[in-house]
This record gives sequence, structure tokens and C-alpha cells, in this order.
Amino acid sequence: MSWSIKLFDVGGTAVRVHLTFFLLLAWIAAIHWTHGGAPEAIDGVLFIVALFVCVVLHEFGHVFAARRYGIATSDVTLLPIGGVASLERMPEKPGQEIVVALAGPAVNVVIALALMFLLGAQFDLSQMAQLEQAQTSLIGRIAAANVMLCVFNLIPAFPMDGGRVLRAVLAIGMGYTRATRVAASIGQGLAVALGFLGLMGNPLLVLVAVFIFLAASGEAGYVQARDYTRGYLASHAMITAYQALNPASTADDAAALLLRTTQQEFPVVDGAGALRGVVTRENLITALQEKGGAAPVLDFMARDVPTVPENACLDNVFELLRRGSQRIVGVVDRQQRLVGYITSENLAELVMIQSSRSARAERAAAA
Repeated sequence: MSWSIKLFDVGGTAVRVHLTFFLLLAWIAAIHWTHGGAPEAIDGVLFIVALFVCVVLHEFGHVFAARRYGIATSDVTLLPIGGVASLERMPEKPGQEIVVALAGPAVNVVIALALMFLLGAQFDLSQMAQLEQAQTSLIGRIAAANVMLCVFNLIPAFPMDGGRVLRAVLAIGMGYTRATRVAASIGQGLAVALGFLGLMGNPLLVLVAVFIFLAASGEAGYVQARDYTRGYLASHAMITAYQALNPASTADDAAALLLRTTQQEFPVVDGAGALRGVVTRENLITALQEKGGAAPVLDFMARDVPTVPENACLDNVFELLRRGSQRIVGVVDRQQRLVGYITSENLAELVMIQSSRSARAERAAAA
């Protein structure tokens, strides 16, 4: 995620903090300073830092649960509105998704119980409304905050944890894709309600509502798009009419092809037909500015471009493009010769075509 800095790694998962998180700390410090000076400001910042440590532990509950099902997580990022674990995917089996979704809130329950019983935190329901008051014990406020985190995350507003549980339950009877659409619609409705509540004096709640609304829409679109690619092979969607460069080509050669064609990327193919790399419009322009037209493409092309066989399932290519840093996947034959390539753009075109066909079929069935 851009505008974030890496703090440390845990088992192959990077923990990052978004720069806007420090704005939250400054805002909290300023508010508490006006109420009680430096002691309250320090207390307020310590509480937020402790709270976000609990948020990180919550996210790693998801991470470790997902790892049981072979699902990796590249990073966990702290934002002012909470934490985001970048799981490469969610399990589609309802039981597994429920386990992964509930693992996060379960961590908050364990933390709250540990603070209340093992560390002797004096906790009662009144502390739920006193999280910003320095007069209340810090440990008690953290315990109360974990209870609130658990309850809040279990609200059935997809794609929050409760919404994912809802999607998993719905998927048992109506299928994964339709369940996602229904859960996303419910989540967006609840996000609108949260937004109205936030307008009454809680701007952070408005940000959470906007995040939920957009995330629900994005998740539903992603699941629908992936569903449209199922049943197809890489050979069905690959671009086969293209101009390629060779390892001896220069930036000027690539620029000439850029002007003559509508391509935005040019495979670099050696004499054996193997893909060596890709020259994109962006790195070509940068090379022309910094190295000049005589620069060999080998000096500035994108390397380590992923490749798949012609009979690879297209939904797997979809995931590869979504997760990878490259926007192109090469398609090779049995001799590892390049026979085509797939980009995010032409895959999106396939999704649009399939979406139009599906919409027409639904209208015909309704008629």
C-alpha cells in the first residue's frame, strides 16, 4: 500500500503503518492536551498505540487462521480507521471463511479476558463510554476497547468480519457469487446508516462508513469478475496479434513501435521464442529521458514477468494479475515459447463481454 512504511515482519507478513496514522496520533494528542495538558496528551497517545497493538493482533488472528488453509498474507497495514490484512484470497468454503473471519474477533476476546482476569483490570460496562478519559485505568480502557472491537467487527456489514460470516452462511444456500452480492448490498446499507450516525458528531465513523461502502462494492465486483473468468483457459483471453522486441532492440526501436501500434507494452523475445521481459510505455518514457534512445531494452525492461501455459485456468491468471506487481502475464507453449500474453486491460474486456452476455441472458429469462 502506498504512503506506508514497513515496521517489521512476522512469519513472512510485513507489518506496515500508513503515514496518516501519525496524523491520528497528533489529533488525539492535541485534543487531550486542551483538556489536561501534557499528562493527558501522553495518556491519550499511549492508549491509541496500545489499542492499535490489539488491532495488529486481531489482524494476525485472520493471518494465522488463513495460513491453515494455505492462504498467504503479504502485509498488515495500520490505518487511522483500523487494520487491513492483505490476504491473497478468502477461502470459498463457507466453514473455512467463518473460521478465518471469526479468528480476529476471537483474539480481542482473549485479550479482554486476559486483561480483566490475569492482569487484574477493573472492568465494568461503564468503561465502554469512558475510553477517552485519562482518569479511568489504562488497562481497563484497553479491555473495554477490545470488547468494542469484537462487537463492532461482528456487525454484519460486509466486508467486515461479521459480513464475511454472513456471506459464508448465505453461500451455503445460494452460491458464493450471489451470496457476495447480497452481503455487499447489506453491508452498503449498514454503511449508509453508520455514515448518518457519524454525521451527528463522529467524523471517524463517517470514514469507516465510506471505507465499508467502497470495500463492499470492490469485493463484490472482484468476486463477480473472477466468476466470469471461470471455465476459460489462458488461450481464450490472450493477445496473439502483437509486435515484439528482441534483446538487441533499443529504446528508439520501442518508441517507433509505440507510435505505429496501439500497444502499451512490448514483449522482449529472444531467438528461441522465450520471453525475456516486457517494455512498458512508462519505463520506455523514463528510459528515453534518463538514458537516451540508444539504450538497450535489456537495461530498462521489466524482468521476472510471470508466465503460464496455454491451458492454465483463466481465473488463476486473474488472481496472478491482481496480486502481482506486473500488469502482464505471458502465455507459453510446451517448449516455453511465447504464444501470447494477457494484460489486466484485456482481461477486464473479457469480463465486460461476459457481464453483458449474462445481463442479456437474465433479461431473456425474466421475460
